[in-house]
Amino acid sequence: MVDIEPWLSEWCRRELGARPVEQLLAASVMSDVRALRLEDGREVVVKARPDPTGRVDTCLAVQRAVAEAGLPCARPLTEGRRAGELTVHAEEWRPGGEIDRGTDAVAAERSARLYAAVTAVTSRLRDPAPMPAPEWVRWDHDGPGHWPPNPRHDQRPGAASLRGDLVAVAARTRRRLRAAASLPHVLGHADWEAQNLRWAGSTPFLVHDWDSTAWLPEAALVGAASGAFASAETPTLAPLESSAAFLEAYQDARGAAFTREEAEAAWAASLWPALHNARGEILWGRPPQALTAVLEQADARLERAAA
Repeated sequence: MVDIEPWLSEWCRRELGARPVEQLLAASVMSDVRALRLEDGREVVVKARPDPTGRVDTCLAVQRAVAEAGLPCARPLTEGRRAGELTVHAEEWRPGGEIDRGTDAVAAERSARLYAAVTAVTSRLRDPAPMPAPEWVRWDHDGPGHWPPNPRHDQRPGAASLRGDLVAVAARTRRRLRAAASLPHVLGHADWEAQNLRWAGSTPFLVHDWDSTAWLPEAALVGAASGAFASAETPTLAPLESSAAFLEAYQDARGAAFTREEAEAAWAASLWPALHNARGEILWGRPPQALTAVLEQADARLERAAA
């Protein structure tokens, strides 16, 4: 028996019918993630995270529906269970595949087609909306500033005096997105970054991070994905032409073009995750990769958004 915390060993025994004997992987960003080999030979992933607003149940329902549709997604093996202050679930362990670090139109189109296949499933679901949306797509917040309230960021030096050109872009982007709030909402993957996808050559292998499911206008979800799809280890903003290729390929795979309002909302949403990351770069003293891309591309994207 390996040195695994007693609570985790007991959780596996109770929920999966076998105790863990080996830890295959451990990672912790927004969730504590363990890949484990159980005493009966099964290999599983156990995820534990705070869930103060009850998002996990819907996220797991979405993940399960995508897996059952035959798309590349790890199937949940349990529901979310409370363990102290955390919500814990188990899912299949499916190692392998590679990150596609391409940023060109070919990579964009490939990613968009997969996103369209996933959204064709998630958009039909009617599970309760997982509120609030993840911070990097939470332009509909009720806080006083442009970015949603976040105690971790808001207390940082300079949080109240960000550079004016970035704040101006955030204001225009959020105003345009809020004007599109009446567009039909769907459930969808809201963190469509390269680092959350795995490929076997040009074939989709696995989609990760279903905790980032959100209830937003379809066009806004697609727009956010078109800006974020090229983000690997360091989040940034995709090249303008690649976002355009992503949006075009998505609509083609969807079999229906966006309305003018939807297209404009998509272009506005393409900026928001990068705005979130640009602010984080400033507040935490990181290299300005997203910030530089946002300031270089903002005018062109916002012109397309009619913002």
